[in-house]
Amino acid sequence: MSDSRNEEQGCPQFSKLTHGLAVGLTVVVFPLIWVGGLVTTYDAGMAVPDWPTTYGWNMFAYPASTWLFGPFDLMVEHSHRLLASLSGMIAIGLVVAAWKLDRRPWFRWWAVGLLLLVIAQGVLGGVRVLLDERLVAKIHGCVGPAFFALAAATGVLTSRWWFAPAAGMEGAGRRVGKAVAIVVSGLCALSYLQLVLGAQLRHITGWMSHRSFRGLVHAHLAMAGLLLMGVLVAAIMVWWKPTIPRVRRWVMGLCLLVVLQIVLGCATWVVNYALPWSELNKTLAGYTIQAKGFVESLVVTAHMATGSLIVAFAAVASVRAWRFRWVVKQGRVQ
Repeated sequence: MSDSRNEEQGCPQFSKLTHGLAVGLTVVVFPLIWVGGLVTTYDAGMAVPDWPTTYGWNMFAYPASTWLFGPFDLMVEHSHRLLASLSGMIAIGLVVAAWKLDRRPWFRWWAVGLLLLVIAQGVLGGVRVLLDERLVAKIHGCVGPAFFALAAATGVLTSRWWFAPAAGMEGAGRRVGKAVAIVVSGLCALSYLQLVLGAQLRHITGWMSHRSFRGLVHAHLAMAGLLLMGVLVAAIMVWWKPTIPRVRRWVMGLCLLVVLQIVLGCATWVVNYALPWSELNKTLAGYTIQAKGFVESLVVTAHMATGSLIVAFAAVASVRAWRFRWVVKQGRVQ
């Protein structure tokens, strides 16, 4: 649908710049989460003891040869800071573009809220370095995926599809649209809660009792089972009944990600706590855990990053489903 037609229907004008910034922010934040996961995996959070400077340098002026070819933990931590700064700059650009080009007052404030959230996340990261406090690290680790999900949702809010949501919706039922929106929204909340539980396990200390650890593990496993059943229900709903393809694709992708995450979760347990029932098999008994090994770190970080991706997929599917529901309610789709 052209911009002129959007204007004729009273819709705000689609902006390639605003949409491009929203997509760019999402693209930058995902590797930021990956690198942040490596920071936690390698305990590299204190590789640079000062903030916002890097060993007294302005972080942007810190010699590249020092951190690119220096210790691995320094490279990971400084890269994390630079990626975080880049995401903040893109968020600033998104706010400017929203206020200049977007006619929706609510979206302008949405962009401002997104900027404030990335600033808060940066401050949390700095406080974590200055205080070396594990609780702050847990909060920092939970805010990042939430920001990633909101950034992904912003890509939908600024897309051309958002301004012409009726295209391709013919034949989608009213009831199924509302039911899918409710189920997918529940999956978004459930997947984020699962991520919070995972953050507690990821930042566990020797002070935690065995009973508390078992309780967290069992809760994490139970939540994974609920999430798997939920995505299967959502997949059946969007496949069995006619609905908009843009929702169906994200729900099916979410289903595949949850299955992958369960596999990665089992692998994470193995690389962290050894293989189960090793006493029954000599080959398994010979397995040893290599602390901070490449494969082990890759598996653990992939498990964390995939959890963030699941929340983002659920958020995008939820936003699309509710947008469809609103269009149906307005009577623009039968």
